[in-house]
Amino acid sequence: MKPIDLRSDTVTRPTPAMQAVMAEAPLGDDVYGEDPSVNALEAYAAQLLGKEQALFVASGTQSNLCALLSHCQRGDEYIAGQTAHTYRYEAGGAAVLGGIQPQPLPLQQDGTLDLDQVRAAVKPDDPHFARSRLLCLENTHNGRPQPLPYYQSAREVCDESGLLLHLDGARLFNAAVALDVAARDFARHCDSVSVCLSKGLGAPVGSLLLGNAAMIQRARRWRKMLGGGMRQAGLLAAAGLHALKQHTHRLAEDHRRAACLAQELNAFRGLRDRVHAFTNMLFLDLPVAQLERLTDYFLEREIRVRGARWVTHLDIDDNDIDRILSVAGKFPGFS
Repeated sequence: MKPIDLRSDTVTRPTPAMQAVMAEAPLGDDVYGEDPSVNALEAYAAQLLGKEQALFVASGTQSNLCALLSHCQRGDEYIAGQTAHTYRYEAGGAAVLGGIQPQPLPLQQDGTLDLDQVRAAVKPDDPHFARSRLLCLENTHNGRPQPLPYYQSAREVCDESGLLLHLDGARLFNAAVALDVAARDFARHCDSVSVCLSKGLGAPVGSLLLGNAAMIQRARRWRKMLGGGMRQAGLLAAAGLHALKQHTHRLAEDHRRAACLAQELNAFRGLRDRVHAFTNMLFLDLPVAQLERLTDYFLEREIRVRGARWVTHLDIDDNDIDRILSVAGKFPGFS
């Protein structure tokens, strides 16, 4: 029986077409700037998102850290959401490696920051305080896409307050597809953007950092210092370029399957109106003990889940959704 993995969209495997372009990718030494496949990926991504340059890096964490280190100096601070990835899930890298202080603020239910609170958090120009330098936003957050007008408003706040603006757009194309806008329309409001290639887009490894030429030059130096200078990285870059060209529009299929799964689960007596879907993620509002029993029950039947968040992706098809629903329907207390 085919295993089904809903833990994350990071678990995808390269498609046969992606493997073929990886096998045929022309290679060089990227530290010398001589890998044609990396160069092609960076040029295509920069054009796609309307930025001067792009930098291929190993991970979203490395991309965000290179952005923070490139925008901020020691003693500066960045403002981010209390549960944002750049603050909570990246091992404190900006503070440890850059001497950059985080200023976390509570996120609203839709994943946005209250921009009035952002204004109030900006420190005065006083030697007692860290220098407020950067605002970090995230699109999507827990699957929720933030609309374009929010980014225009955030840009205005940054310009008024002397802040730069970085977007952790790990799933930026999910937001763009969900809102039926171009990803570059988000990026144009931001000084830098991070995009993950190995989540919903289905590449095996890698992220991109995009910004103006001077910023990317600084980030390239930081990438090398962080151990991220990869040599014949074109094998991975070719997969990323294929993902950008072939896998962005199909994200709507993942969104449709997540919505369908949520709708059908909510029809169960024990789950009514307790499952909510946003883009390719659905969340189950259930007690921890029940989620733990459900996780074990599913695992015995070759379905892997992780807590309350389930994620659809490239390797989940309609037959898998039917099987998940059939198995869930037999879980005690659901039907």
